[in-house]
Amino acid sequence: MPSLKEIKGRIASVNSTRKITSAMKMVASSKLHHAQVAIQNMLPYETMLEHILKSFLAAEAEAKTIFDDERPVKRIALVVLSSNSSLCGGFNANVIKRMQHTVSDWAEEIGNENIDVYPMGRKVFEKAQKLGYNVKGDWSATVDKPNVKECIELAMNLGKRFADGEVDRVEIIYHHFKSAGSQVLTTKTFLPIDLESELERDHERDLSTSVVTKKAVDYLKKKNSRKKEVKEGEVPPLNDNFIVEPDMHTVLSQLIPKMGHLMLYTALLDSVASEHAARMVAMQTATDNADELLRQLNLQYNKSRQQAITSELLDIVGGSVNN
Repeated sequence: MPSLKEIKGRIASVNSTRKITSAMKMVASSKLHHAQVAIQNMLPYETMLEHILKSFLAAEAEAKTIFDDERPVKRIALVVLSSNSSLCGGFNANVIKRMQHTVSDWAEEIGNENIDVYPMGRKVFEKAQKLGYNVKGDWSATVDKPNVKECIELAMNLGKRFADGEVDRVEIIYHHFKSAGSQVLTTKTFLPIDLESELERDHERDLSTSVVTKKAVDYLKKKNSRKKEVKEGEVPPLNDNFIVEPDMHTVLSQLIPKMGHLMLYTALLDSVASEHAARMVAMQTATDNADELLRQLNLQYNKSRQQAITSELLDIVGGSVNN
């Protein structure tokens, strides 16, 4: 059994760790609030623009562009978003695992040399380099300070490579932020434009709270289940009454790049918010575990102390009897 001094030192160490995890949880909660505000301010514009453009491309026969043209995949680019730091649970591990599975699946068809990785986050950048993937740059600084300018540059680079035929498909791997208690690992097609996904897209989010509880997650699940049911054989209506001014080419040349920039920026904000939520959960769990460990150590300390006192009393009583 450890001595009282050892147990006391362990209690002090756990107390110190608990203070750190509790402070990190509060910092992550504050950062999560700012990330939620950023998504809330940007989301209505991005959602409506993507809905309008995809509905327009699906409804107008003449609205065909090179960016929604499906072609045989000979080379693919993966934009993978992670965090720059650790201590956020399985956030980075899940992203890296999905990246590895995606690369291995495509490698069977086109080979590893035809897969390019665009890492946004130091963790995925280091792992991709270690695994020997074709890493096309490092956008780790963008994760700490999300800005539209770098997303525009990356989206334009990917769009140019797709238009020139250098890549045939671009996918984004990131965590989709639904609520503080629910982040969904998602693989989204960036190019070619996926028109089928518009009717199936998940628009449900809870950006009003940072409380991470099972009750909050269950509430969101119930919220999702209340979607309007479509009768069998009935297709959801799609507005196809578009008037194009000044002409088709001008409208598409303005809207398609803008949608690409916003899709990438939304994925970045989603990933950042998911990182802070995951870190908040991890630090809360660590704090709870520290509390439980402190309870057990205090109990052990009290038992050992009582045992030492009892032993001393027995020695004193035994000595007085002998005398």
